[in-house]
Amino acid sequence: MQNYRPSRRGVLGLGLAGLGGAALGWPARAQTAVAMQLSWLHSVQFAGSYIAQERGYWRDEGLEVALNPGGPNAPVEPPVVAGQALVGISAADYTAAAVAEGAPFRIIGVAMQKNPFAIASLPNNPVRSPADLAGKKIGMALANTPVLQALCTLNDVDINAIEIVPTQYDAAPLVAGQVDCLLCWATDLPVAMQIQGIEAETMLMADHGYALHSQTYIATDDSIANRRADLIALLKGEARGWEDYRQDTKAAAALTMAKFPDAGLDLPTQELQAERQLQLMFSDLTEARGFGWFTEDTVAANIRTLALLGREVTPDLWDRSLLEEAHGG
Repeated sequence: MQNYRPSRRGVLGLGLAGLGGAALGWPARAQTAVAMQLSWLHSVQFAGSYIAQERGYWRDEGLEVALNPGGPNAPVEPPVVAGQALVGISAADYTAAAVAEGAPFRIIGVAMQKNPFAIASLPNNPVRSPADLAGKKIGMALANTPVLQALCTLNDVDINAIEIVPTQYDAAPLVAGQVDCLLCWATDLPVAMQIQGIEAETMLMADHGYALHSQTYIATDDSIANRRADLIALLKGEARGWEDYRQDTKAAAALTMAKFPDAGLDLPTQELQAERQLQLMFSDLTEARGFGWFTEDTVAANIRTLALLGREVTPDLWDRSLLEEAHGG
């Protein structure tokens, strides 16, 4: 995944939807080959896309979509700018930084309705609100200091009252009592702790004003102008895949394991991560308007958070018109 983090590490039944048209005696439909650049290594984080690919939802729209993994040495933006990928999975802060350098990007959809950054702690010394951070030792990468500062500013907490302890991206310092809490994603270190039988308190920063779109779909101005139909088709298939994911996260985890047996993944972790992602990716807004939706209000909240991170952007960074067409207006 992206967002300032160092490295980490039964199949869905296809039914008729997973069969090619030719197998059923239907005329074959011409397929346009495109690629989507993922923001991190393959895992259940992108399982909705795997479902769309496996069940033929993109083929139904005339696309053959390759899902290119990201990672610490595979940034999202360059292949999208170069036209090697039609769409990239990024985050609002990364896209804002790229645009500030002259990249012609727009955010055309938002997979994670809530940012996954969280503060993890132990039940005997919990951090349940930003005010609880005062007097605590927090383990984190120093590169994330602007994130912590933004949370403090949003909640009138003095960051100088918090002791920042540089740590690797690991739960061990918390478990060993070297720190009182960790800055992490809600879907990984707390999951790893639970898999090891260690209960964790998880305070989602998005519940305390930290509004920053994550797992966003980005495309270039040129693609929006000249490959609009392909972008809409990709968003349609993606929405169908993530809806299936929502209906059965265990099956989504099983598919991920089956597709990437050599990725170093384990099923219990993938199942728990898939379940934890639900609160991030689905909301009253997606229920009302469809997967990936965003509004003028959510954009305004993002602009405020980005300003605290030192990124000045305008609402033009977001373009909802393709999503509107994908969801039928």
